[in-house]
Amino acid sequence: MREGRTAIAMTDNRSLYQLMTWLSPSYPVGAYTYSHGLEQAIEAGWVTDRETTKAWVKDIVTHGDGFADAVMLSSAYRAANDPVALADISELALAFVPTEELALESEMQGGAFFEITQKAWPEARLERLSDVSPPPYAYAVVVGVAAEGAAIPLAAATHAYLHAFVANMVSAAVRLIPLGQTDGQLITAGLADDVQEASARAQITEAEDVATAGFLSDIASMRHETQYTRLFRS
Repeated sequence: MREGRTAIAMTDNRSLYQLMTWLSPSYPVGAYTYSHGLEQAIEAGWVTDRETTKAWVKDIVTHGDGFADAVMLSSAYRAANDPVALADISELALAFVPTEELALESEMQGGAFFEITQKAWPEARLERLSDVSPPPYAYAVVVGVAAEGAAIPLAAATHAYLHAFVANMVSAAVRLIPLGQTDGQLITAGLADDVQEASARAQITEAEDVATAGFLSDIASMRHETQYTRLFRS
């Protein structure tokens, strides 16, 4: 039954409602306080306008931490009913994060998502996660486990997660460069096919096979730790 959810279209309005709520900017996980290293990339002059913002975000979603997150989400979804596999993927997801600030970003959002979801949308699968693996939890892992428990198709959960990732980075760029709201929407629209491709690829990539090539993004995150003036936590 679980495997069937990965392919079917989402027709359950409650599940759709949950997914839209969980990955909405209004869900209190603090996503707006993180830039995923983008603040340093702008400070360094690597990202300066609409085109460079689009290229930066695209690379992270297709070859960097965004793609890795989607793989971890997919793996956690499939492992939600297997305590040993779930503990393994929870540990791997934490270990795979390349920098201290990105670890903070993932773990703080993961903890906030776990806490608010258990209060507003109690889910037995999240209790299972806490039984087999102590906190902290990677954000993508908690979302994957919760999505499986809510009978949300994996394809929808992965796609929505990457969309939220893109939207948050674009929002940071709109504020930091600054870009106009129209430019922000043009970037988001221009990345639609890339999000679709990354989502599909993440669903068929095993966690132990994942690799990233977003080295400049990782360097930006490391340099952000000592950036003199900062608006964002990462």
